[in-house]
Amino acid sequence: MGDKEEPVTPAPSPTEEGMATIGAAGAGDQPQTAGNNTNVKIVIIGAGMAGLSAANHLLQNGCEDFLILEARGRVGGRIVSIPLSNNQKVELGANWIHGVLGNPIFELAVQHGLVSVVNVPKPHKVVATTEDGHQVPFNILQEIYEAYVCFLRRCDEYFLCQYSPPPDIHSVGEHINYEIEIYLSEVQDPKEKRLKQSIFNCLLKRETCITGCNNMNEVDLLELGSYTELQGGNIVLPSGYSSILRPLGAQIPKQSILTKCPVKKIHWKRKKTFTGLETVDENSEDEHSDDSERTVTEVPTGDLRGASVESNTSSNCDFPAGNVRIDCEDGRVFHAAHVICTIPLGVLKNTHRALFDPVLPQYKQESIENLMFGTVDKIFLEYERPFLSADISEIMLLWDDDKRDMNSSEEELASEDYLSKNWFKKIYSFAKVTDTLLLGWVSGREAEYMETLDHKAVAEKCTEILRNFLQDPYVPKPKRCVCTSWKSQDFTGGAYTSIPVGATQEDIENLAQPLYATPQAMKPAIVFAGEHTHSSFYSTVHGAYLSGRTAAQHLLASDEPDEIIMESDGSDLSAWIQGIALD
Repeated sequence: MGDKEEPVTPAPSPTEEGMATIGAAGAGDQPQTAGNNTNVKIVIIGAGMAGLSAANHLLQNGCEDFLILEARGRVGGRIVSIPLSNNQKVELGANWIHGVLGNPIFELAVQHGLVSVVNVPKPHKVVATTEDGHQVPFNILQEIYEAYVCFLRRCDEYFLCQYSPPPDIHSVGEHINYEIEIYLSEVQDPKEKRLKQSIFNCLLKRETCITGCNNMNEVDLLELGSYTELQGGNIVLPSGYSSILRPLGAQIPKQSILTKCPVKKIHWKRKKTFTGLETVDENSEDEHSDDSERTVTEVPTGDLRGASVESNTSSNCDFPAGNVRIDCEDGRVFHAAHVICTIPLGVLKNTHRALFDPVLPQYKQESIENLMFGTVDKIFLEYERPFLSADISEIMLLWDDDKRDMNSSEEELASEDYLSKNWFKKIYSFAKVTDTLLLGWVSGREAEYMETLDHKAVAEKCTEILRNFLQDPYVPKPKRCVCTSWKSQDFTGGAYTSIPVGATQEDIENLAQPLYATPQAMKPAIVFAGEHTHSSFYSTVHGAYLSGRTAAQHLLASDEPDEIIMESDGSDLSAWIQGIALD
């Protein structure tokens, strides 16, 4: 998130797990500095999960000559917490470890005592109420939920089974609504049908927060199953997700991270001239290019993990002199042999044309435009005293959506006039974090509108909602309201990646392709990492972690692949299995 003066939504401050722990290791090799120019072998842009993962993997393989450039005043990227009262912290970004088996984040957490191997879930009682305070019987709620899960799984199957959906159905939302229509056609009572429809609508809103979109009609049906779900459910770290930053930052030398250092320009394709290294003019004829731009910039055919590259007998980090120039907003200039770029997709969408010199290959630009980087925000409500029944853990809000949306066009639904009167109806529930802390989620255009509001206005609207749905005029006002603002933060531009209608998994693979300065180059000039570059685990922290490790491996590759140290600590068989490349 950006470092702004008095933002509408408070920008996360440096956390104990973030900046305070970075720099616990020794000095290592220091970059060579001359004035505002610094020569370093590898520059990592971004100190989020992907950047920290890449740095750790370089260190584990004996490469200390790197520098991390972080635009914010803290590390962690979309992992950040802020303190509330009573020594309680809230996670503004990543919330859960998604899955256990084969998840390197879970293994890292277990290894460092951040989570118990035996996870006993808390009792979870959900209460679903309508706008007029009517509480839905649990058996109806369970019936609709089970039907919805079945419909969603059928959407997943299209990716694996390769069979065709019904005609004119291209999105997940269209397919689920098609099945809902068939399902509800057997319900005769109009009141019962409307109630069940409202439950389905609530679950679809929840899905937009999970997926990272405005509406499930935006999400490509045939690509939904490209995301791989790890087994084991969602795990919450007792000390907060941001505690995972401590072990990741512990080994990185302090001087290897520069915060508040936004990158302005990356000159990645340069050639030697009489006056030094100059950026190649893509419009002129390149003497090294035999076919097309893609010949020069794209990854060679085949698996790079097995590619033949120069052998470095002295060190895995014995790279040639810096050919890539990185210009920063504050005037500092860095020269590097290679760059690991972990800039989020939301930022790339806004800046890629101005950021890279020469511009990215056309296939990369198209994939950046094709993919979706949605907005998902959190609303935390902190109270002086508990007011919900102790056994209730979540209140589902069953808005009567059909009544207000049936005759509205897409343009009307996106208008400021409409959003000002209806943004809060995208909040699908309030979940109890503690007895005195509630959490609401909101996505898409409504989330973007919420980011423009004063916290007091958000708190008042949430209080009004709770009083209506609970039919209790004495629901207290919160003593504090904290809202995230991921869309309006300069260094994120949204929440996470998803595949919209018309895009494919190949677009994510295109984003991950390294760029080579010349066809003769044995190692890439730029390697890309981040959750948006992992074709199976996009939108997740473990996807970002694995992509950072892969990016580092591209630069560490040699003729002796067994020299690469994989991150297997022996704590879990799946960690070792991940070190095996299955072609």
